[in-house]
Amino acid sequence: MESTTELEGSERSVPAGYRRIGPANPKESTDVTIYLRRRERQPPIRSLPSFAGGPPFARKYVTRGEFSGLYGAAEEDVAALRAAASQAGVEVIGVDLARRAVRLSGSVAALSQMFGTQLGQYEGPLGSFRGREGPLHIPAGLEDRILGVFGLDRRPQVRPHLRAARAGGISYSPSQVADAYAFPTGTTGAGQCIGILEFGGGFRPEDLKTFFQTAGVSPSPVTTVSVDGAQNAPTGAANGPDMEVELDIEMAGVLAPGARLVAYFAPNNDQGFLDALTTAIHDSANHPTVLSISWGNPESAWTGQAITVFNQACEDATAMGITVTAAAGDEGSSDGGPIGTLAVDFPASSPYALGCGGTRLLLDLEDTDEIREEVVWNDLATGQGATGGGVSQVFPRPSYQNSAGVPTGEGDFAGRGVPDVSGDADPETGYSVFVDGRSVVVGGTSAVAPLWAALVARLNQALGVPLGFLQPLVYVAPESGTFREITEGNNGAFDAEAGWNACTGLGSPDGAALLKTLTKK
Repeated sequence: MESTTELEGSERSVPAGYRRIGPANPKESTDVTIYLRRRERQPPIRSLPSFAGGPPFARKYVTRGEFSGLYGAAEEDVAALRAAASQAGVEVIGVDLARRAVRLSGSVAALSQMFGTQLGQYEGPLGSFRGREGPLHIPAGLEDRILGVFGLDRRPQVRPHLRAARAGGISYSPSQVADAYAFPTGTTGAGQCIGILEFGGGFRPEDLKTFFQTAGVSPSPVTTVSVDGAQNAPTGAANGPDMEVELDIEMAGVLAPGARLVAYFAPNNDQGFLDALTTAIHDSANHPTVLSISWGNPESAWTGQAITVFNQACEDATAMGITVTAAAGDEGSSDGGPIGTLAVDFPASSPYALGCGGTRLLLDLEDTDEIREEVVWNDLATGQGATGGGVSQVFPRPSYQNSAGVPTGEGDFAGRGVPDVSGDADPETGYSVFVDGRSVVVGGTSAVAPLWAALVARLNQALGVPLGFLQPLVYVAPESGTFREITEGNNGAFDAEAGWNACTGLGSPDGAALLKTLTKK
């Protein structure tokens, strides 16, 4: 048998509560996505001006057209993979050098043999899936070329970060919250495109029409992009994944009505998640300048190969001036793990994603709609969730957080602090939206990712340049008033305090002050 090498970070185990009920059908036709290493050209990607903390106007970005030749996959790596696939009886059905993605198609038996694994059917609390255990193995000659192999295991990978409100709470329109956060006047996000990643459910155009008419805005029709065969497929259940999809679109559409909205629908597995992200980043038809992600899972739920590929993709986005916002999770400092454990949510923990935490926001509704009080969102005692946040156990502390006061993580690991920023997320001070034919009130950090995406779109419009990688611009000597510091409350293990904290990051935005600060830099 030809020699193989274990693929680092590809180890999979059986999820808690699941069991293997038999082998996968060896004759079933399936496909996988292979992500290849980056072609490194001069200058190295991390030395580009797009990673700097200087003035936004001094940043220079690589265009999508330039990116492939500079940092895409090398033709010789693709050729080596083609040869190995042909020998294994597997077909190459797609190559995208910019995304560094190669699509292979073959039988379960052929692909299992090519990558040294045995696929099985697994059953548990949330249904069944085709999966695997243990690591993957790479054919000889490919061991330094392949970063990850995705699609053999089809277990659900991410969950939406939203919470429906109970009766009797306070609710706001998205516009009220934007006014309270002083989104820059005279801006609508015109000239920008917000990409929204979705992994289940869908939206009904009549729902969006009703909602936007009530809100008094007329955004452009939503463009949909199918990834890996997934479609806009509303379920009709307002408390299902449709709630996530319509919340994301309605938030972005009201808060940045001049921006174009593109929803990327993909299957809920690691292949779909990565393919959706890279498709959006390299979408030369729609050119998104901001991406909003309201789905995630604890870092421990991801394979190392998935985290590596995703993080590199976010780094690629930074080089092209694209901002990625990601919800920090709704389960407090444990991120849904056992009481007393600490975990942060991925992809919010990626150093190249803007991690978005949650607050409880009280406005003076009887007078000015100004902020009366804002504290950490924590309703864990009533089962209504709390903002995620803490210290990554995967990513080292990025340089932009060196002076932020991020605590040391478990095992004295100096990890990346999560979140970076925050906004209203408590469902008891939630957002009035329209889902599957009825009005509902929704919260969760799912709402904060599109809120920040819309704010970035409006800042981009006002500045005339894309902000891209926002953290280096706001962590270094942030000016007083740029953020509303949240100093009351906790998310379980971490307390709020002045400056950055592991509940709400730098705080919620003052959009006008943030624009002023960025203009002066």
